Amino acid sequence: MDKDTVKDLTLMLMYLTSWEENLVPELHEKPDRLGFRPQIRRTWKGYDFGILNELTDEGLVNARNRSKSASFTDEGAAKALELLMQYGITLEQQGGEEAGVDGTK
Repeated sequence: MDKDTVKDLTLMLMYLTSWEENLVPELHEKPDRLGFRPQIRRTWKGYDFGILNELTDEGLVNARNRSKSASFTDEGAAKALELLMQYGITLEQQGGEEAGVDGTK
């Protein structure tokens, strides 16, 4: 298997096992900015570090820190969703309803 395929598959697996968390946990929604809550998509760094470094160099993930998790850039999340769509993989929204890869029904 070529290296680009391994990177693509790793990016998809990272996205499928990722979660969103608030950047500022104590930030509560304000009445004048409903729905505004800065979030970041994170994933565990349980993948080949050479591949993680290449994905970081390409600007798709941030994995250079000492934490056990990496975060997706906007470009990385978009590419992961594009790859998932290419492979025909759909995601589920919370509540068990099937959704498209962009999170919509």
